[in-house]
Amino acid sequence: MRPIALLAVALTLAATPALAQNVTQISQARNGASCAGCNLFQADFSRAELHGKSFAGARLRQADLSASVMNRTSFARADLRDVEAYGGVFTGSGFAGANLSGASFVGTYLQGANFRGAVLDGANFSGAEMDRALGLTQAQLNRACGDGATQLPPGLTIPPC
Repeated sequence: MRPIALLAVALTLAATPALAQNVTQISQARNGASCAGCNLFQADFSRAELHGKSFAGARLRQADLSASVMNRTSFARADLRDVEAYGGVFTGSGFAGANLSGASFVGTYLQGANFRGAVLDGANFSGAEMDRALGLTQAQLNRACGDGATQLPPGLTIPPC
C-alpha cells in the first residue's frame, strides 16, 4: 500500500469514535435498569430519579446528571470524567475507585457518599454538601476545588476554584 493511502486509512480510523455511546443501554438505564459496565458516554440523565442502581464500572464520561436523584447508587470504578452533576442528589452513593476528573458537582448533595480511592483531579465541588462523605482524603481534595460554601468532613479543606 502506498504511504499516502496508509496515511488516509490511519487518519480515518483516528477520527472514528472508538467507544461511542450505546443508545440501547442508555434507554434501559433511563428507564430504571441497573447498567454495570455499560457504555453511557454522554448520556442525558438530567432530572432522572434512579435509586439503588448499579453503574459500577460503567463509562459515563461527559454524561449529564444535573438535578438527578441517584441515592444509594453505585458508581464504583466508573468513568465519570467531565460529568455535569449540578444540583444532583447522591445520598449514600458509592464512587469508590471512580474517576471523577474534571467533573462538576457544583451544588450537589453527597452526604454519606463513599469516595474511597476516587480520582478527583480537577473536579469542582463548589457549594457541595459532603460533610458526611466517606473515604475522602486531603490528598484527593488537594487535586479538586470548591468554594466557601463547600461542606467537608471535619479537618479537611479544599482549594478554591
